[in-house]
Amino acid sequence: MTKALELAQEKGLDLVEVAPEGKPPVVKIMDFGKYLYQQKKKLQEAKKRQKIILVKEVKFRPRTDVHDYEFKKNHIKRFLEQGNRVKCSVFFRGREMTHPELGYDLLARVCQDLVDLAEIESAPKMEGRNLIMYLTPKK
Repeated sequence: MTKALELAQEKGLDLVEVAPEGKPPVVKIMDFGKYLYQQKKKLQEAKKRQKIILVKEVKFRPRTDVHDYEFKKNHIKRFLEQGNRVKCSVFFRGREMTHPELGYDLLARVCQDLVDLAEIESAPKMEGRNLIMYLTPKK
C-alpha cells in the first residue's frame, strides 16, 4: 500500500481504493478529479437522451354526445402523436352504474377509431365508479 502511494505521488496522481473489502484491498492510480468530471458528463449525456413519457387523461361519461366524443378523440389522437400514454376513463354517476356496457361500448369505439395510432396497454376495467383503459402510441 505504501509503495502504491509513493508511485501515485511520483506521477502526481491520486490513489483510489476500488475494493476495500478485498484481501489485500484493491487500489487504482488515477486522476480522481478527471474521473469525477467524466462521470458527471456521462450522466448529463444520458439525461439528455432520455425521453419523458407523460400519462394524459381524457374523461368521458356514458352518454357523451357525438360532437363531444369527436372533440375528445382528437385530443387523444394529438396526445398519442406526441408520444404520450393516454388514460381513457368513463365516470358513472348514480343510476348510470346499472349500465356499464355503455362505457365498454364507448371505449371499444375509441379503440376502433384509433386502431392505426394506438395499442391497448390495458383492457377496460372497472375501478369503483370509473371504467379505465390505457392506450400507448404504436411504434
